[in-house]
Amino acid sequence: MSKRLSKEELESDPLIENYNRAANYVSENKSFITTVAIALVVVVGGIVGYNYYSSAQEQEAQQLLSVAENYYNQAEYENALYGDEFELTYGFDQIAEEFPRTSAGNIANFYAAVSSYELGDIENALMFMEEFDVPEGILGVGPLSFHGKLLMTNESYEAAAEKFIQAANWNENSVTTPSNLLEAAQAYYQGGNYERAGEIATQIIDEYPQSGQIAESQRLKGMIAAAS
Repeated sequence: MSKRLSKEELESDPLIENYNRAANYVSENKSFITTVAIALVVVVGGIVGYNYYSSAQEQEAQQLLSVAENYYNQAEYENALYGDEFELTYGFDQIAEEFPRTSAGNIANFYAAVSSYELGDIENALMFMEEFDVPEGILGVGPLSFHGKLLMTNESYEAAAEKFIQAANWNENSVTTPSNLLEAAQAYYQGGNYERAGEIATQIIDEYPQSGQIAESQRLKGMIAAAS
């Protein structure tokens, strides 16, 4: 037959004692606990609401982007960039501005840069490329290289060379790395920085002897030697 615990023994039991303390704390701090509970509900609700809002924004931006892409694919760069006022469509410019935190808004920056380039507006193209968040891995190499070419067109040779080097190192491989290194060397050469141009040409020859850029790298070194 189990022994029945006295009141004193019950009150000294650690579990009962902790419960009593918790009950007393709740009783004495009802207002504070209620405030914390409400705050937690607001925070959790805010997170859920923001995620729903973000998802809705992304979906809307993707739909608008697909329409602008149709103009782009048909080489209608003006409509692709600024939209068609008669059809009431958004262009890449508007999508990038109104949906800046979405993936579609980010991609719109790149499309806007290319469209601006096709329309001969290099400054606008550079502005959009500055806003573009370059993706990791091999997918980021092309946009970085394109950015470098825009800078070359703008005769910003040092900045272009640095951008090509960034593209070369973004995803190191035997194809895009030596290609972008050669672009960097040529940019340095056109900017009059023969020393850096020669260093990069030598790097290509030493590190990528099987690449398709060897002959051009050797020719560039010859041009540098003749100019020195």
